[in-house]
Amino acid sequence: MTPPGGIGNRLLAALPQVDVDLLAPELDVVALHQDAVISREGDQVDYVLFPHSGAISLMIDMADGHTVATAVVGREGALGTLSVFGPSTSALTAIVRAAGTASRIPAPRFHAAFNRSPAIRHMIQCHVKAMQVQLQRSGACNALHQVQARMARWLLHIRDCIDDDVLPLTQEALSQMLGVRRTTVTLLMRNLRARGAIRSEQRGRIEIDRSRLAAAACECHGNMRLEVEEIFSKNTARSRRAILADDERISGVEFGDAK
Repeated sequence: MTPPGGIGNRLLAALPQVDVDLLAPELDVVALHQDAVISREGDQVDYVLFPHSGAISLMIDMADGHTVATAVVGREGALGTLSVFGPSTSALTAIVRAAGTASRIPAPRFHAAFNRSPAIRHMIQCHVKAMQVQLQRSGACNALHQVQARMARWLLHIRDCIDDDVLPLTQEALSQMLGVRRTTVTLLMRNLRARGAIRSEQRGRIEIDRSRLAAAACECHGNMRLEVEEIFSKNTARSRRAILADDERISGVEFGDAK
């Protein structure tokens, strides 16, 4: 199941080896192709996906045809994890914005491992917290901040996922993510180029200046990144004993009493 370069997904990498081994027989590495639609709103969730590289935007589709991005998932996250609570359908449309690879496991198999492993349950808890941070801040940002600051924020999110200053994005993709007209994106790109935040733009490739783009973005990107990193740092710092202790407390039995 290991992709080239080892485990790139931070959720899988944080698991003890015994829990990685529990998942490994059912994991397949799959390619994430640029602009591929992984799932649409209302689709049955058949797989849980753990990206190792690339970036996936989660989109809301409105009845009038408009779309807007609510979150971006990269190597720090997963898709389809809510299927652990039983058969479910996707609430959002997931589109690959930057190509990469991912480990994929059938939802029923992941559900079985989730029930067996306190560490996997804790991993999903951390992931849900991180996604909640992103969704809540994105909702507030979309309502309160100007569109240029929001576009800078999404560009920085994609940059964080792929760790490269050259982003494989078209203006059409940005208009879908922002929920604005293509002409609006063209104007915003021109403004950001004038500020030096975008160094160059070719068809399907946007080269950014990260520091200047951060100055053009609202505070949401920085705050969101800090909150998510704090969640991950707490996750990796906790020992397996602490994870088991939490599991015992959840079931109503104190860890010390279970010896």
